[in-house]
This record gives sequence, C-alpha cells and structure tokens, in this order.
Amino acid sequence: MSTQTVSSKASAKASTQPTQAAQASSAQAASPELRQWIIEQAQAGHSPESVLKAMTDAGWHEAVAVATLEDTLAGHLARQREQDALPPPSPVPEPDLRGSPSSVFAHDREVQVLLSMRDPRVVVFGGFMSHEECDALIELARPRLARSETVHNETGGSEVNEARTSHGMFFQRGESELLRRIEARIAALVNWPVENGEGVQVLNYKPGAEYKAHYDYFDPAQPGTATILKRGGQRVGTLVMYLNAVEAGGGTSFPDVQLEVAPVKGNAVFFAYDRAHPSSRSLHGGSPVVAGEKWVATKWMRQGRFD
Repeated sequence: MSTQTVSSKASAKASTQPTQAAQASSAQAASPELRQWIIEQAQAGHSPESVLKAMTDAGWHEAVAVATLEDTLAGHLARQREQDALPPPSPVPEPDLRGSPSSVFAHDREVQVLLSMRDPRVVVFGGFMSHEECDALIELARPRLARSETVHNETGGSEVNEARTSHGMFFQRGESELLRRIEARIAALVNWPVENGEGVQVLNYKPGAEYKAHYDYFDPAQPGTATILKRGGQRVGTLVMYLNAVEAGGGTSFPDVQLEVAPVKGNAVFFAYDRAHPSSRSLHGGSPVVAGEKWVATKWMRQGRFD
C-alpha cells in the first residue's frame, strides 16, 4: 500500500463493508467479504493507516481491526508468493460448454452434461457410450487383464503397487474400429487431438479393490519423469468411462472438493490439470468396490503427440 489518503469513493465503500461485517458478529469476526475488501484496498494503493481508520470509523475496535488487517494482508502475500513459485500453466483439453448446454454433440453421439465444475475442472457426461459399446469393450479387454501397475518414479518404468488393487490392460491407439470410434468421440468432446492421447486402458475392480487418491500427472521432482515425458510430454487431462453398473461403491472421488462421481454405466467423468502441481486440485481416487465389480476405461491426454 502507498501512503496516499483514501479517496472519497473508497472511503464510502470502506464505511459500508466494515459496518456490515461488524454488525454480523458481536465478537467482530472478519467476514470473507471484509477480507476481500481489505485486499482490494491494498491493490488499489491505499495505505494501511487509511484502511485502519475506515474500519475504526465504522465501529471496529482498533486492536481487532489491526489484527484483522495484518492477518489478511499476510495471508494474501503468502498466496501470491506461492502462486509466483508455481510452474507455468499448460494448455489443456476443454469441452465447449459455452452457454451452459445440457448436451453436446461429440463426433457421432449426443452426450449429456450432468455436472460442470471450474476449480478443479471436472465435467460429468451422461451417455458418453452406449451399453452395447461398454459390453463390447469389456469383452475385448477381458482375456488380456493382468494386475495393474503404477509408474516407477525412479526409472520411469512401471511396478505393482499396493495402492492400486485392480486388474487392467492397455489397448493400442486405434487398435480396432470400436477403439477408433471412442477415441474420435473423446477428441471431439474435449477438443484435443487423437494423436495426443495414450491408448485406452481398461480396469476391473473386484469387491474391496480400490485406487487410493493420487495425481495423474508425472511428478517433475522424480528422476524417472524425464524419461516418461519424452513420449508426448506431461499428462494434462483424463477421461474415465464407466463400463458397467456397480452394485455399491466404486465411485471416483475428488478429496480436495469433497466430490464423488457415481459409476453409472455409459457415463464418463473428465478432469484437466494445467500444472503438474497439487494446486491443480486434481487429486482423485477410485473408491473401494463394496458389492459387485467395477469396469472402467481410462483415456489420458498428453501435451503433445504420444507415440
């Protein structure tokens, strides 16, 4: 903040918002609106003394006003420093949901938009695949299932990990007419080139099986990541397709926002992450299957062409 005095316009705003906040609680607890107002005054160049005076003029006890002012500005500066330290954002796949449509056309199929969240970027699609397509994909995958593996951070290879207790397999991109159709639909839905996608992975979870909360991007701090990124760069988006009706459990959870997507046959959940960093809020997991079994297909999208 500079040492200039508050303008008459800012003073009028100051006398309104702190008054509302002060009246909201006899203990004069700082509301989110008051804290936002303090930050706005700092960004506008008003001095701490002028903001403090506006608060005390509005009825705030000086000691409480000073503590609120210092705490708010310290938190704001800490968040700015954290933001400055983040890796730069990357372009990501993005469905065209301008105008908040209830459905979108993706290549060859009308797909419903059931949920759209901005932070993190999560979209739930209804009827992404037909039941016949789901059944056919399961039958293609079933003979090739093996215990699922995760990335080995030291080497960039893969390994069996107790955090992931499913069985799965990978198709080659474009391996069959069914895969080509699904991949073209995904590309049209999220506006991302087919060649920037990994092959579809199919996973089968038996009762009790799960995939604990994790990130899909490759950790830049791990020594094996450089090897992985030679093929297409970072992962920037994920589409999970539900291939069967699960009796109980088996949802896709997003712990950072307390969201769980139910595994409904034919539906899909998309999420994007523009940074290989927890600030993307893309932490997610596959909840344990309580009854029955779960079949899902996963498509990961890379920054560039994946070969």
